[in-house]
Amino acid sequence: MPYKEKEIEKKYFTIGEVADELGVATSLIRFWEGEFDIIKPKKNRKGNRQFTKEDIKNVKLIYYLVKEKGFTLQGARDFIKNDVDAATNKVELIESLKKVRTFLETLKKELH
Repeated sequence: MPYKEKEIEKKYFTIGEVADELGVATSLIRFWEGEFDIIKPKKNRKGNRQFTKEDIKNVKLIYYLVKEKGFTLQGARDFIKNDVDAATNKVELIESLKKVRTFLETLKKELH
């Protein structure tokens, strides 16, 4: 059996990568970091933020509440405080459904 290289999984992401993934400015993520306790990226020696997958999940949760659902910052904070796990699960479900939809749309185009 040929040797198969183990895929290297990235552990930390820059604020630019997170911003690009969400289509927002890095300044918005820095602002949210000050407004929400659940965003706590580590900082390296240079002071650059290093986001984990968990951090990104939390940023996506805030993005969903504020940008997609129209919550105020205080409303989003209250929603997260009441049940962060339920809110996170809902966002993960929506992300998963969006991927399925994209896949189905691509499949439909290929069939026509």
